[in-house]
Amino acid sequence: MVDRKRGSIVNIGSISGQIVNRPQWQPAYNASKAAVHQLTRSLAAEWAPYGVRVNALAPGYIKTAMAPVDDPQFRRHWIEDAPMQRYGTPEELGPAIVFLASDASSFVTGSVLVAGWWLHRFLVPNHERPEVIVPNPSAVLYGPGDVRIEDRPVPEPGPGEVQVEVTAIGVCGSDVHYYDHGRIGTRVVEDPMVLGHESAGRISAVGAGVDPGRVGQRVAMEPGVPCGHCRQCRAGRYNLCEGMAFFATPPINGSIARFVTIAADFAHPVPDELDDVQAAMAEPVSVGIWACRRAGVTAGERVLVTGAGPIGLFTAQVARAFGATSVTVTDLSDHRLAVAAQLGLIAVRAGAPLDERFDVLIECSGSSRALQSALPLVDRAGRVVLVGMGEDSVAFDVPLIQTRELWITGTFRYANTYPTALALLASGSVQVAPVVTHEFPLHRTEEALLVGRTDPTALKAIVRP
Repeated sequence: MVDRKRGSIVNIGSISGQIVNRPQWQPAYNASKAAVHQLTRSLAAEWAPYGVRVNALAPGYIKTAMAPVDDPQFRRHWIEDAPMQRYGTPEELGPAIVFLASDASSFVTGSVLVAGWWLHRFLVPNHERPEVIVPNPSAVLYGPGDVRIEDRPVPEPGPGEVQVEVTAIGVCGSDVHYYDHGRIGTRVVEDPMVLGHESAGRISAVGAGVDPGRVGQRVAMEPGVPCGHCRQCRAGRYNLCEGMAFFATPPINGSIARFVTIAADFAHPVPDELDDVQAAMAEPVSVGIWACRRAGVTAGERVLVTGAGPIGLFTAQVARAFGATSVTVTDLSDHRLAVAAQLGLIAVRAGAPLDERFDVLIECSGSSRALQSALPLVDRAGRVVLVGMGEDSVAFDVPLIQTRELWITGTFRYANTYPTALALLASGSVQVAPVVTHEFPLHRTEEALLVGRTDPTALKAIVRP
């Protein structure tokens, strides 16, 4: 090759030469594979003047007769840290090796290419690429307490749709409820379902009829796409559409995945001022916006929010942004009340006496006791909005409601709120940082679902694909 002044050498290393967070596992083996990678770089530098390219491929764990496929400890410590997050097959290495050995790789020498989804997606021509080598790691719920990380086909955008590479997903109470019970009311997980609906990302492909210029655009995904034709949709109440396809509501898959598709109109452009986590929080902020709109919150009003979870904290900030002169938040958790105070809200421990009367009560805890104790604090002609989902039945003081002419309503999701949510977030009127307390990689989604039980300071957990 030196005499001919051309040629390619492909060394085969191992992903273990790249993963450094498990040094206690097979240290000698890891060191030897890292040495292969360093040898590749040294040879490339030495032989580059002679036109010889030297690269290395670092495949993930290949499923062979020697692989400990049934060892759960091996999977936990190795497979979940590999880029593909699964066992590979020998057949998947062929296209990558051919690429490195071909003239197509002449622009690179001395590189160690990790055999993950991105290598195949961007370096191997579509007509040579088997479907299996473009994984879409997803958090899939099979039943109560049974969430699995598995590869799913990368969805292709249909007409009027965009494909989004997801960058951040918030864990909602509904995700936890589905994880615990496999159902919410009449919505039952009968088939495996991808969790998650509070999400943001970047458009990676578009379907027919969508401006190709949107590829690369950062977006917040409004997770519910209505039919657009029913009576409720045509009245502008598309949140009440019976044909709504809503992320992570059976049988619709959610967004704790690397790639999803969604109607282009429901992928909202994200202002440059916002990061991905803030953009994902447009979903729970929308819940607060819809509650405040239903309550008719306006300038000069006094608002009481019961429950200082993420929804309560976002709702209280929205009420203040809508012009409320005083916003009081109650909860039993001292930590959550401290966060409310940090956000500039009036924080009061639930059950403590309150002398003030309120124009609006927004119940976000789902506790019937919280609702019943707060109702007498609502002034005449006041409005009460029920947001928190708790017990199916609640006893009301009917004479109190009648004599004060109180107006009581529920809320279900939201409609036409995302532009407002993103604007409030971009202006700083609604703050995210004090509410987001934990972040997890996608393969640790189950920990994200359970962190509220293990850490009393937990509020909103984020999953990062």
